[in-house]
Amino acid sequence: MKKHAVLLTILFSFVVTVVSVSAVFWEFYKLNKEQYIAHIFTKYSVITQIYRAHSLSKSSDIMLEANLAVYKLLITKDPKLQKNVLESGTVLKREGFKNVDSSIMLNEQGMYTQNNISDLRVTMLERKRDIFFFMQTPSSSILIQDEELEPYSDWSVLYTYTTILAIISISYFLILHKLRPLIRLRRKIASFGDGNMHVSFKTKSCDEIGLVSNELESARRKINTILESRTLFLRNLMHELKTPIAKGTIATQMLESVKQKERFVSIFGRLEALVTEFAMIEEVTSLNSKESFKEYRLVDIIDGAIDMAMVEAENVSVAVNADVKIKANYRLYTTAIKNMIDNGIKYSPDAHVSIRIINNELCFESKGACIAHPLQYYIEPFTKENPSKNSFGLGLYLVDSILKAHSKVLAHEYHNGVNRFIFA
Repeated sequence: MKKHAVLLTILFSFVVTVVSVSAVFWEFYKLNKEQYIAHIFTKYSVITQIYRAHSLSKSSDIMLEANLAVYKLLITKDPKLQKNVLESGTVLKREGFKNVDSSIMLNEQGMYTQNNISDLRVTMLERKRDIFFFMQTPSSSILIQDEELEPYSDWSVLYTYTTILAIISISYFLILHKLRPLIRLRRKIASFGDGNMHVSFKTKSCDEIGLVSNELESARRKINTILESRTLFLRNLMHELKTPIAKGTIATQMLESVKQKERFVSIFGRLEALVTEFAMIEEVTSLNSKESFKEYRLVDIIDGAIDMAMVEAENVSVAVNADVKIKANYRLYTTAIKNMIDNGIKYSPDAHVSIRIINNELCFESKGACIAHPLQYYIEPFTKENPSKNSFGLGLYLVDSILKAHSKVLAHEYHNGVNRFIFA
């Protein structure tokens, strides 16, 4: 969810906008339709006047039809049509009124006006896009078709709604189109983080995302230049160091004093070991991809590490299932295990290391006192517990660097007089 937070926010905004616009248009549609129906319903007053005049004057039906025809009104006489309209027609509006008929009467006291009040019920119906008025009185009823009025049409509202919805949708897709370069940029950054130092961020776009991409491309080139310079410097430095070390080792053999010869051999040996460890650190830190990683049986890597450490078989016990496999750089992972073996033998009073799998994690156990400092102290370069030991303090630092290249970490536990280092 968090990876697509921006996209989900835009989608949520789009949905909220569409729902809000739809709700507003629905209310507008209902209000507009009610107003239209109320407006055309006012024609009932014309029909009422004509019908009342006909009733008072008791004129012929032909005269009533003629008076209604002036206003595009037609009396429906077909019984079948009347039935269909009254049964299946849609009632648009219905209201009841009081119909007042005034007549002049004469009695012994003189002339007077008599008002006859009767109930009148008017219903407006729609059937097959025709408008009908059905008038009912206590004594009669009549169905009149209006040939002039048209039923409410929602095309104008629907057209406006569709247009606005299309504009919102187009805007949404334009935003998504603008965000596509950002998605590609994220993938390129992830590839760069995985070690692909040759991925290109360059783009021709001049918007904000394009400016960020081009700045990242500039930073990538600077980083590559620095890394290449660093690698070239280290390799040249180690090459230049190996030459005088080799010459010094050869010249040492010409010394007559055995004590001085042993001393110089030890010095040059330590220098050569230091250069070798520097070379290994340079290889780990310059590891840009996992193309060299292959699947190996863990016991084969452990055997290779024991051979590299040149220790006796009784100094190391291995309890690892032969079926366990890992994907690793063989040379680097072997070096990491070899350093853990050297470290365990060096600082254990019985010079013994036990290698086994606990909770699917490779563990190195050795007896001895608990380390005096947190593990973080020992994985710093040139840090060691006992300065008198024959090491440069790069062993655990190199192990930690190799494990990080394999997406693992180095952990430590102490229990019942046993130090346990874990490849977690």
